[in-house]
Amino acid sequence: MLSPLRNRAYCNLFMAQVAALLGTGVATVALSLLAHDIAGANSGEVLGIVLAIKMIAYVCVAPVASALAHHFPRRTLLIGLDIARAAVAIALPFVSEAWHVFGMMTVLYVASAAFTPAFQSMIPDVLTDEREYTKALSLSRLASDLESVASPVVAALLLAVTAYNNLFAGTAAGFAISAVLVLVAKLPEKRPAHAKPFLQRLTVGFRLFAQTPRLRGLFAISLATAAGGAMVFVNTVAIVQTALQLGTQETAWALAVFGAGSMLAAVLLPSLLDAVSDRLAVVTGGAMMTVVLAIGAFRGDAQYTDLLFMWFAMGVGYSLTVTPGGRVLRRSSGTEDRPALFAANFTLSHVCWLIAYPAAGFIGVLADQKVAFLLLAGICGSSVLLTWLVWPASDPNTLLHTHDDLPVDHPHLVEHGVRHEHPVVIDAWHPSWPKRSE
Repeated sequence: MLSPLRNRAYCNLFMAQVAALLGTGVATVALSLLAHDIAGANSGEVLGIVLAIKMIAYVCVAPVASALAHHFPRRTLLIGLDIARAAVAIALPFVSEAWHVFGMMTVLYVASAAFTPAFQSMIPDVLTDEREYTKALSLSRLASDLESVASPVVAALLLAVTAYNNLFAGTAAGFAISAVLVLVAKLPEKRPAHAKPFLQRLTVGFRLFAQTPRLRGLFAISLATAAGGAMVFVNTVAIVQTALQLGTQETAWALAVFGAGSMLAAVLLPSLLDAVSDRLAVVTGGAMMTVVLAIGAFRGDAQYTDLLFMWFAMGVGYSLTVTPGGRVLRRSSGTEDRPALFAANFTLSHVCWLIAYPAAGFIGVLADQKVAFLLLAGICGSSVLLTWLVWPASDPNTLLHTHDDLPVDHPHLVEHGVRHEHPVVIDAWHPSWPKRSE
């Protein structure tokens, strides 16, 4: 499980991810307190607008940033984005109006939307062995889950000895540490990229999704992931503190149990994926979440312990649907187009969250939680079925194909040195080649 950390470059990148995640988690706590200081009873409105800005930035910015940054040195790009995020964190304690917060967070989320897919797309270049890369995906999942559990604890400890405004300094420190670790990491050089028109660079990731069956399945399962995750992230507090009449501590434990289920699945997945396909793993995870949501819709007067069992199972299913995604993206792209594909996946997955978040929140308020459970179970189950149908059960890693129409200097021909029909790893396929049989 920890063997990827023996790779010095990956170890530095992983620690950079952990530092940035902890900083972001602490900032989430501090931002809620800042919003209350500025808007008082209307702080929820401020936070709602901030989350809307986040989703819009993540949906709209990632592919554009990937296309614009195509020829930039990756190290320089990532360090610059970390510095921009650190600068925003340092400035946040000095704002006094809600629109200041909106402007600052727009800059931070735009930088994050550019940073995350670029960072994710580097990992397959550092860890070229698929088993090691699978373990790295599980480590990233663990880091994300630990962030959601550890950051509130760290923030609570800091608030015992300092004012909340000082938490933003911790956020800036996290981004600064991330920048330093990226700086010292020994990263492989990108292969020289062919000059392509901006529009082609902008759309190549989406064309890969449209033309590759397994990627269409990955997009479908992303909606199932969002449906299950949104029910947990949006409605846990309402279920625990309104329906069950319990307190904030019970809410925190419920979210922690969800995280524990996700972490358990992440630990087991590297061995599991040696025995089962990515398709079976994500469909199983989506089916688990669908069952949990359906039970929630008909569970009657559930006890708190019932919710904990449900949220643990939800966490396991959630991790099963999320963690294999990086393997699928890696297998479906070459080095040249990998950043664009990761950026497209980042955008498309957040489109799913943009659908699921309002569905979970508004239905839970306008109707009740049972209706929200039922609606999200329908979305989740439909997405799992669609994934099963569009993702071929027989999904080989190699195929025979020809590409006589390619120019002689195309990277694929340069790499393989052939123009006749030959077997090739799918991750070298490019949407400009003749359409494959599915």
